[in-house]
Amino acid sequence: MQTESEMRSSKTLAQPSLAPETRGIGNTIRLTGWITFWLQLAIGVVSVFALLFALTGRGLVQQQNTGLGIGIFWAVCGIVVLLFSLYWDFRYTRIGKALENRNSALHPSKPDTTGILRLGIIISLVGILLTLLGAGSTVLVLVAKSISQPPGVAITDPYRIIRPMDVFVAVADITGIAAHYVGTVASLWLLERVHQH
Repeated sequence: MQTESEMRSSKTLAQPSLAPETRGIGNTIRLTGWITFWLQLAIGVVSVFALLFALTGRGLVQQQNTGLGIGIFWAVCGIVVLLFSLYWDFRYTRIGKALENRNSALHPSKPDTTGILRLGIIISLVGILLTLLGAGSTVLVLVAKSISQPPGVAITDPYRIIRPMDVFVAVADITGIAAHYVGTVASLWLLERVHQH
């Protein structure tokens, strides 16, 4: 018969031990996922509100400007990709938690983890591209409006001036770029950390 101390030591040997570096990388991925999630969410909320202000102002004026409509379209596309990026940030937190688990059978493999991080980078880069297209088209429209304004246009044709609502479209696109940039940097940094371990 085994004594109580022998039983405890055999139980300890039966449980897989968690390597400190695995727990450390799991903690890093989990914390970075949460920080990135909240940063992207905060910046994304600013982008959504700027876009809502622009749409509300355009609706009140009853003026359609196809140039700014393209900027709005790309901003909305960037926000949709940002929602997927937020989901991906949350997924990072689950991967980190799985890596912190004492049962090594539940750990995702290194190729799976790097694949998920690479996909996160691609998602963020697609978001940057979409919002850059929106920002570029919006800035072109604003420059065209500012160049084509003759003296007294605000009195004769108030729809040809640059309105604050027009600028909100540019703000929505630029904050979208910032949100996707945060996701790209975080994913690249995590990918480097995973490769080091």
